[in-house]
Amino acid sequence: MKIPIAKPFFTEQDKKSVLQTLDSGWIVQGSKVAEFEKEWSRFTNVKNSIAVTSCTSALHLSLVSLGFGVGDKAIVPAFTWISTANVVEHQFGEVIFCDIDLDTFNLSIDELQKKMEHKPKTILPVHLFGLSADMERIKKISKGVHLVEDAACGFGAKYNNKHVGSFGNTGCFSFHPRKSITTGEGGMITTNDDKLAEKLRQLRDHGASSTDFARHSGSKPYLLAEYKLAGYNQRMTDLQASLAINQLKRGNEILNERKKIAFTYMDELSDIDWLSLPEAAPGFDHGYQSFPCLYGKEQRSTISIEKISEKRNHLMVYLQEHGISTRPATHAVHMLEYYAKKYSIKPTDFPNAYFANECSISLPLFNGMKESEQEFVISKIKKFNH
Repeated sequence: MKIPIAKPFFTEQDKKSVLQTLDSGWIVQGSKVAEFEKEWSRFTNVKNSIAVTSCTSALHLSLVSLGFGVGDKAIVPAFTWISTANVVEHQFGEVIFCDIDLDTFNLSIDELQKKMEHKPKTILPVHLFGLSADMERIKKISKGVHLVEDAACGFGAKYNNKHVGSFGNTGCFSFHPRKSITTGEGGMITTNDDKLAEKLRQLRDHGASSTDFARHSGSKPYLLAEYKLAGYNQRMTDLQASLAINQLKRGNEILNERKKIAFTYMDELSDIDWLSLPEAAPGFDHGYQSFPCLYGKEQRSTISIEKISEKRNHLMVYLQEHGISTRPATHAVHMLEYYAKKYSIKPTDFPNAYFANECSISLPLFNGMKESEQEFVISKIKKFNH
């Protein structure tokens, strides 16, 4: 049996929609992108949605639209995908890393409070693995600082019944194949600010005041767009959007299936004292983009991280030998060569992120996962001689 860490799931209707778009002759940004944006706004209950090429593009355009530039500072979790920090570098800003809470993998509120002394222009809270950051407390701490939510994993994640991506100036989502809804590559920006939304639409399209599709559909073929901004080419295609629309229509079904898989893991693995399972406090609705665990969390005070990490690695190899794919949950960005060298950071400068980097493990979770596959994963974990 071979069980991947994740894989996309497409229905026949999903595939049919892509073929219909191919047959239409219009495959770049057009009516399908507009439809996807409308449905995304409805699903997340946010006024404006702007489809782009990736979550990285969404984060980048968000910073550009908010005037983030040379020398500006941005607070970024030390444990996240590298893009969250990279976009700050792309704008020639300064990354201020902040440690995480090991119970949630999200920004530590206590540590965030301390980092505010750096007077950041922007905070990039990450809703990691489908669990919302504590946005109420972050907003209180931010005191007018721009908030760009990295909601790459945030599909279906809510805080007090409010969907992530609706708290900050912008929210940024990913449609990578490991996400709950996928367009292959692709992203979405959400915002309740109409003026900001218009600026973002222009920035993704070279700075154009009107789209190719609008001009193509209009009655004045001699008109060209005006360009008031020096923008970028970060547009989603209709091919991608047509694949996503049908997935979004069954969005709640997708989420419920993922929750069922996650709850089964929690029910079956809760008695394993060396494996800490993902938590969600009251008021936090987890979307379970993945199922991140920590090996040996309760042993940190008595055993070195290196020893715990060695055991975690042994577990991952053991599962791989039985055809079960796992991954570290993500990486600690401050430990990656570029950031460690530029900012002269040691792994232990952010101890929780360091521990998560060395001792986390994500188990297989994907739509279409068979009960027999999950039972096999669970049985092998229970038999592991740790």
